[in-house]
Amino acid sequence: MIRVTDTIAIDEAELVEDFVRASGPGGQNVNKVATAVQLRFDVRRSRALPNDVAIRLMKLAGSRLTGEGVLVITAQRFRTQERNREDARERLVELIRQAAVRPTPRRPTKPTRASKERRVDAKKRRGSIKSLRQGRPEE
Repeated sequence: MIRVTDTIAIDEAELVEDFVRASGPGGQNVNKVATAVQLRFDVRRSRALPNDVAIRLMKLAGSRLTGEGVLVITAQRFRTQERNREDARERLVELIRQAAVRPTPRRPTKPTRASKERRVDAKKRRGSIKSLRQGRPEE
């Protein structure tokens, strides 16, 4: 079990890891050893995530989410498979922690009387400037 928050814990059986060849540093090993990790986590079918957290996670995931609702995280920052595996899991946990934070609801506010007066005054000033530009024919 991977502990994400006090209430959310993900079973490791829900994670699918594929190892692929990484681009970037690695010397002669880069063409031989599959060190990059593709971590897949099915957000839609996961029983560990509450519904509201899953919805926020799908929005946060963006292009990392497939059409079936599977979150794909690719980690190839490090040269070793084990370190990339840890990195992918850390990134998944961090993403879920962000999704677990409930956004504060917006409270609609009204403009103050003073701000309304300032706005009207500014409009009157602007209008008077424009009225001065109008060339009236002299009689």
